[in-house]
Amino acid sequence: MNNGVVDNLINELSRLPGIGRKTAQRLSFFILGMPEEEAISIANAIIEIKKKARFCRACFNITEDEICSICNNLQRNRNTICVVEEPSNLIVIENTKIFNGLYHVLLGALSPIDGITPDRLKINELVERVKQGGISEVIIATNPNTKGETTAQYISQVLKPLGVKISRIAYGLPIGGDIEFADEVTLSKSIEGRREL
Repeated sequence: MNNGVVDNLINELSRLPGIGRKTAQRLSFFILGMPEEEAISIANAIIEIKKKARFCRACFNITEDEICSICNNLQRNRNTICVVEEPSNLIVIENTKIFNGLYHVLLGALSPIDGITPDRLKINELVERVKQGGISEVIIATNPNTKGETTAQYISQVLKPLGVKISRIAYGLPIGGDIEFADEVTLSKSIEGRREL
């Protein structure tokens, strides 16, 4: 069945991460049934983000300005930097309202097999920020997977000579989880990351 514009929208939506062909088809027919103003509003939001969004010159968060609102906020703790892989990770940490320092977004994680080497990430920029002084701790909050662990180890090695405290976020069992259903790696990380009560 060839529906031209519908097939085109399905094909375009299915290029998005996590959107398979069936979901793209459902979304396409949902958009088709929307009032025209709402569909145009979605289209305009996509165009606007592509035209206006850029990376913060200091931390590489997404912003419309040269420096993002977090870096510009003088109420934040300017001695601590939390390193994350992507701007979406920053948003999740911000939503916890537990961290009040600055951020540094790497824009990826090390993966030599995929050609993602240190020079492809914002690691040199992180080193320069630490070298400028005033940073007492760097919290590495990369993902707890192979790429994230490799990235964390590399960052730790390049920052150690600068005399800054380097910490890694703890990970392990989720709140409300059951120990009997945890895998060995998660459980071992939970024990390693234990804290005094």
